[in-house]
Amino acid sequence: MSAILKPIAFLLIIAAAYLVKRAGLFRQRDYRVMQVVVFDFTLPASIIVSFATNPHQINMLLISVFAFVCALLPLPLTFLASRHKPAADRAFLMLNAAGFNVGNFCFPVLQAFLGPSALVTASMFDIGNSVMVTAGTNVMTTSMLHIDMDRPITEQHAGNAPTLPYKRPTDRDARRLARRAKAAKIVRGFITSVPFDVYMLMIVVMLFDVHIPGFVPTILEPVANANSFCSVFMVGMLMDLPHTAKDIRDVARVLAWRLPLGFLFAAFAWFVLPFDAAVRKAVVMLSLAPTAVFSTLFTDKVLGNAKLAGFTLATSAIIAIILMTIVNIAIPA
Repeated sequence: MSAILKPIAFLLIIAAAYLVKRAGLFRQRDYRVMQVVVFDFTLPASIIVSFATNPHQINMLLISVFAFVCALLPLPLTFLASRHKPAADRAFLMLNAAGFNVGNFCFPVLQAFLGPSALVTASMFDIGNSVMVTAGTNVMTTSMLHIDMDRPITEQHAGNAPTLPYKRPTDRDARRLARRAKAAKIVRGFITSVPFDVYMLMIVVMLFDVHIPGFVPTILEPVANANSFCSVFMVGMLMDLPHTAKDIRDVARVLAWRLPLGFLFAAFAWFVLPFDAAVRKAVVMLSLAPTAVFSTLFTDKVLGNAKLAGFTLATSAIIAIILMTIVNIAIPA
């Protein structure tokens, strides 16, 4: 019974957050406050508590490599498949079809289904995934489509062209300065991501077998326990219904890419990865995760359309809960 009630509870939290926002108790941009709480406090605390209270074996870095490939692969595929579409449509598809919502969604869902030990697998998966979702997806999308990372595409006169006009600097010094500026933006994107920094620190802890003092998880546990509610509630705050038929088509296009690729990644994880059934079952669930919250942030920066990205996130989250429930019931571990 709990296998059915737990996903229903998450759906109810999403619905409650959306209804509270629609009732006017939250403003449209108030979700950013929850993002700060989740990204800078509850999620990092969950990561640290997971590493401090569960053994992480070095061979599980293979899961990190697998997650990195899964988060990377949709980008060139969607780039090639959408080559005749306007740049804005391509950017929305590329930003939302790649990457997984692990820390904010899968952490609480896997913990509810499989127990705290599943957070070990989820953490290792998110190490590879976070390389892409925290900065890599945005960098690759804007570079491929020649979009300025610092301005919305509406200010860059995109029109209906598949890519924005780009004029490569002819002067050698100008090219060098442009490369340095872009490298600085990429490095800043990684460094300013608290979850990514915590993951890198935990890799060092794991590789050098550093003991985390017992008082650390004790202090952080109340914050980590809040991650489930805050993360799922934030999904509801991000959600907004589409306004046009084009919005619906854009969301459907993202789902049409994510679902088949998710099934493909899940099949590879179950039949190929060299781990026990419990670990592979967790990776199967992770492969079906919804769009990343970072996708919403980058969509807002690039397209100024956080609402539609939020609806995509909420829709894919509902589908993910249903699929994960099926996996949890159907696959023994």
